[in-house]
Amino acid sequence: MPKFKRILLKLSGESLMGEQQYGIDQQRLADYAEQIKEIAELGVQIGIVIGGGNIFRGLSGASKGFDRVKGDQMGMLATVINSLALNSALQSVGCKSRVLTAIRMEPIGEFYSKDKAIELLERGEVAIFSAGTGNPFFTTDTASALRGIEIEADVMLKGTRVDGIYTSDPEKDQTAIRFEKISFDDIYKHGLKIMDLTATAMCKENNLPIIVFNMDEKGNLKKIIEGQNIGTYVQS
Repeated sequence: MPKFKRILLKLSGESLMGEQQYGIDQQRLADYAEQIKEIAELGVQIGIVIGGGNIFRGLSGASKGFDRVKGDQMGMLATVINSLALNSALQSVGCKSRVLTAIRMEPIGEFYSKDKAIELLERGEVAIFSAGTGNPFFTTDTASALRGIEIEADVMLKGTRVDGIYTSDPEKDQTAIRFEKISFDDIYKHGLKIMDLTATAMCKENNLPIIVFNMDEKGNLKKIIEGQNIGTYVQS
């Protein structure tokens, strides 16, 4: 039996690049689709938010002279591109899915509402939430927290390229130690940047636990759903 009935899966846009320097790696996309289909077949209701950093990041644009609002809007559109790609990949493996957008852009995607999202989830479709929150100055981490709370998810699964939360960056510090469990308060205390502070505060205030894990290792998503002790569990 799955440990969780309904999840919000946050995927990194950068991870979609695979070994490339930019854009979407088709093999990585296919791997993600297979993992998602695998847990959908277990009866898990799945909402997904995917970043856009493989195409454009609003903050990096602002640092190069873009107006911040315009830069964030460009980043929102990048998440729509990734969402459409994931939607196509899921449908190609026989997994029903739908793209909802935080900004009206029919016929690219349906305009998001909580009722529509829950209706799709209860019908067994994967709901992909794109365009962030629809507002500048908010990250896709914040969008993930917001959508996870709105759809009443049991947990947010934050898929990254590392296998959890460490005392420091494990890609730079060989002595970094991974936490199996950590509280939201300790994340603040140690200054750990697993998500932006707005997203972290929203999850804490609304009792939405987070599991940070390595999505790039095939099979890990199913292991999390089965309750295996991988990644880092964050709770109040």
